[in-house]
Amino acid sequence: MDGQQSLQASVNSSYIPTTISSMCDEELSEGEAVGGDTSPLLSQQQPAGPLAARHCPEDSYNLVYIIFFLMGIGSLLPWNVFITAKQYWLYKLSNGSSPAAQEEPHSELSDYFESYIAIASAIPSVLCLILNYLLVNRFSSRVRILFSLLVILVVFVVTTALVKVDMSGCRMQFFGGTLASVALVSGASNIFSGSVFGISGRFPMRISQAIISGQAMGGTLSALASIVDLAASSDVTDSALVYFITADIFTLVCIVMYLLLPRLSYSRYYMEVAAVPCSESNSHSSRSDSSSGSVPPLKPILKKTWLLGSCVFYVFFISIMIFPALSSGIQSMNKDSGSPWATTYFVPLTSFLLYNVADFCGRQVTAWLQVPGPTSRMLPLLVVSRSALVPLFMFCNYQPRYHLHSVFFAHDLFPVVFVCLLGISNGYLGTLPMIYGPKVVPRELAEPAGVVMSFFLTLGLAVGSAFSVALVHSI
Repeated sequence: MDGQQSLQASVNSSYIPTTISSMCDEELSEGEAVGGDTSPLLSQQQPAGPLAARHCPEDSYNLVYIIFFLMGIGSLLPWNVFITAKQYWLYKLSNGSSPAAQEEPHSELSDYFESYIAIASAIPSVLCLILNYLLVNRFSSRVRILFSLLVILVVFVVTTALVKVDMSGCRMQFFGGTLASVALVSGASNIFSGSVFGISGRFPMRISQAIISGQAMGGTLSALASIVDLAASSDVTDSALVYFITADIFTLVCIVMYLLLPRLSYSRYYMEVAAVPCSESNSHSSRSDSSSGSVPPLKPILKKTWLLGSCVFYVFFISIMIFPALSSGIQSMNKDSGSPWATTYFVPLTSFLLYNVADFCGRQVTAWLQVPGPTSRMLPLLVVSRSALVPLFMFCNYQPRYHLHSVFFAHDLFPVVFVCLLGISNGYLGTLPMIYGPKVVPRELAEPAGVVMSFFLTLGLAVGSAFSVALVHSI
């Protein structure tokens, strides 16, 4: 993407010329925050009709921001719930009738469980995001979002119902059912997140940032809940039951929040603006495209977003290679001491909680700092530099080790520092291109552009999860 290339934007673009008087002050300030000089980057298209002369209402009490933040939490809730309930899954897959089974020796399932979950999650996610793009004009975002949330809810309810069921006699069948549940719920959650991120492209950049920050907060809350459950209950099934019931309730909250969204004047304004053609010359074609339910044109979207999409792909490719399959296998150097920190809480705290907190902090920074810009060559350079994190984690105290026997970073502080770097860089460098993507295309393509950016993200997760299996086997 050339730095001198003229970029078209949606009506809610971060790159707003100061001559558009109908835009909100928050959008003007966003344009100044990203890239500094806003006027050369856009053709000055304005919405036609009475909406062009109407100032947008305020987001009273930040309700719209909060709703998108909650839906961001819900979009990654299934993934976070499945990976952070590691002790429960290992218990059920070892011997569902004996609490002592939690301490069974290493097995193929226990050593590589996260890798199996990652693959089962990523492949259907890619397929469902392709389907989501093809259906973006055939089914409304309302239908896609509500359908996906209902699928997630049904899977969570079934998972909750099986918590207290003894699976000791059919562990492999339970494992297959778990992978099937992961595949189903991951596909649905990616349709949900792709659709939500797509409609956020109609709003100012702060709304897209709310979704992405919510995704990181979802991981943080899941990790915290898992640690609290470990501390509060000696029975792994009791803690898992509370954990999954919480997920059931939060999915219901997401459904209610989404149904509330069209009733708020702030969200109605931007949805109405997005429905208005940019000019009379293209109004007829826009209406005919919408009515025919045609597939959105991919070429003009990729022309504007391919570099940003590649950055998103590589950020999450590196992250999923390391987290959770590699990072959660790093053990405390003092594990033989028998202390609760070294045995019970080291992995939940240093891998899951610390990563998600760092990721959340990185995403939150983008609300105030958006550097480098979408056309900067520094952005892909920073993204590629994260490759150095892979060997750093490989030579921490990952266990079991079958091939690489040397541990260069033989102190518990090293994985803590490396996890912080991984999380912060994932949050910041993963968020920037995601919020830039829907803003550099014409506003009628903002929603499909959001879906395309989500596709790049999920493709990075899919490819990275496959590489993570080879990575942990190489150690």
